[in-house]
This record gives sequence, structure tokens and C-alpha cells, in this order.
Amino acid sequence: MSAEKTELGRRLFYDADLSIDGTMSCATCHEQHRAFADGNATHSGVHGDPGRRNVPGLANVAWMKVLTWGNPKIQSLERQAAVPITGKKPVEMGMAGHENEIARRLGKDSCYRTMFARAFPGETAIDFAQVAKALAAFERTLVSLDTPYDAWRRGNRAVLSPDAQRGASLFAHDCSACHSGLLLSDGKYHRVVASSASDPGLGEITGRLADVGRFRTPSLRNVALTGPYLHDGSAKTVVDAVRRHPRTATLSASKMDSLSAFMNALTDYRLVKDERFSLPTEACGKRL
Repeated sequence: MSAEKTELGRRLFYDADLSIDGTMSCATCHEQHRAFADGNATHSGVHGDPGRRNVPGLANVAWMKVLTWGNPKIQSLERQAAVPITGKKPVEMGMAGHENEIARRLGKDSCYRTMFARAFPGETAIDFAQVAKALAAFERTLVSLDTPYDAWRRGNRAVLSPDAQRGASLFAHDCSACHSGLLLSDGKYHRVVASSASDPGLGEITGRLADVGRFRTPSLRNVALTGPYLHDGSAKTVVDAVRRHPRTATLSASKMDSLSAFMNALTDYRLVKDERFSLPTEACGKRL
């Protein structure tokens, strides 16, 4: 981590030159006002390939134990960067086999050459590994711990309404076994809805029948902004997602209202407005 890597990673995060036809950047799917999620059930790739899974938010991704819905082998942000940029199942940004083209495009920009030299002193050529490292550095700055829930957790009980506090008790009883810890996720894989033959989830990686239909527990931070929900985006609302879980499927309307009030208190509006994370307007002292 360095300020230079982070600055470079922020610019790259918003640069559509990382896609084969120059139409898609990381930010195309990870929108700041949605807590760096997408808003669609899934997102199509540059060639029109249908998206396979819902785009997760990136808040606090530096501390995630695993980084994808169904592949526990991807445990570093540097390695994860290759999934959308050069992945083939599905094709997203379409750069598989064209990693050198990324270096060529970026190398044409004198400001990029300066930024890479500052971020990676002693390295003489731009390459995809540097791009991945810079993107990871920026993503690690997306810290989101400034919510009413955090103030309440630190002892300011008045910050949550009575309804939200009732929801907190319901959450502790019915949800916290999986949505646990500071990230409100245990980082493990669970089956909460009937498995789909088209997406075996964890079972695709392990080959174990018992893992078919298991997906990573998503963090619930900023959940009011990151819908739609579940691995396939099939739950359009928070209430719909909660109803998909057997333990909370039959909650009364009043209890569901309380639980929703608590989940709304998990929103960090500083994150979605912080200019440090937004599209940069200048680089190397010049407007972009």
C-alpha cells in the first residue's frame, strides 16, 4: 500500500480502457452511490454475455475472508482483479489474452507513465500485475464503518429508533449466526434457497454434492443500497431476501418492519459521497 498506488488504482478503477472495447470499467458495475454494487440482478459483459451472479458491494473488501460468491481459492484482491477483466465464465471486460493491450493503451498516456513510475519505483514497464496491485490498493481504502449501527455499537443507544432497536434484537436472534462480526458476514458458504442446476455455487469448485447451492454469506453493511439481493439478484427487496431464509420466512409484518429499520441503520452515507473514492477529475496536475 502507498498513496501513489492508491491514486493510480482510483484512476484505473474508473478507466474503461481496461475492457476490450473501451465501454466498461470496474466502476461500471461497482457504482459509488450504490456502495460500490450495481443495482441490477446481474450485469452483462462487453459482448452481451449475460452476467452470472449479482455484483457484490466493495465496502470493507480488504477484510473479506473470501472475495467471490463461490470460489474460496480467490483470497487476494490482486488475484480477484483478473476475474472481471480477463475471466471467461462469463466474459465480462473481455481482456483474456489481451493483457499486453492494457499496458499498451495505458503506456500511451504520459500521465499514466508518470503515475506507474511513482507507484512502482524501479520497475521499467507497465504490466497487468501492476494494474491489479494498484486496483487492489484503491479497493482497500473503501472502508465503511460510519453508520448509526456503529455509533450504537459504541454505546450511543439513542442513535437507533426504538423500532430499529427491536430489529437489532431480532437480528441477533435470527440472523447473526451467519451475518456476524464487524462485517456482518461469517465469510462462509451456506445454502439458503433451493439450488439451481445452472449455478452449483461452491460445488462447482469443490466437486462435492454437499456444496452444490452454497454461496458466500454477503456482508449486510450498506444493504439498503446494494440490492437486488442473493447470489443471482433474484430478491428485489430486503424483505424479499429475508423471506427467502427459512428462519425468518414467517416473521410477522411488524417484526419485519423492525428488522428493516435496523438494516437501514447499516448505511454509511459518508462512503457513497466521499470524493476520495469518486471518479477523479484530474491527474498529474491536469484535468482529465
